Amino acid sequence: QVQLVESGGGLVQAGGSLRLSCAASGRTFEWYAMGWFRQAPGKEREFVAAISGSGGVIYYADSVRGRFTISRDNAKNTGYLQMNSLNPGDTAVYYCATYETAVVPTRTPPNYWGQGTQVTVSS
Repeated sequence: QVQLVESGGGLVQAGGSLRLSCAASGRTFEWYAMGWFRQAPGKEREFVAAISGSGGVIYYADSVRGRFTISRDNAKNTGYLQMNSLNPGDTAVYYCATYETAVVPTRTPPNYWGQGTQVTVSS
């Protein structure tokens, strides 16, 4: 079955950086778009970034554009989220997810999710 395992979360000071990884297994990784989402305490899960199966099309939430970079290495079946200039507002559990198509759909949510990794940014 499809499995997604996030890693790389932790505690960082404001202004710092973290790189999250998402290791995928169970199906051909490059055939499917993937995304990163986050959920802060007391808030709904929100979209952060998404990337097409080939890596050629990328989307970002306005709140992270210019600070975060999504990427993928299909040879390693791994996706990444490089997070720079972190601030306390970025504190959340971060989830990676994959879609059912190679292109990032506009309305259909992902169908496979990882367990999440905690990112905490101190002021």
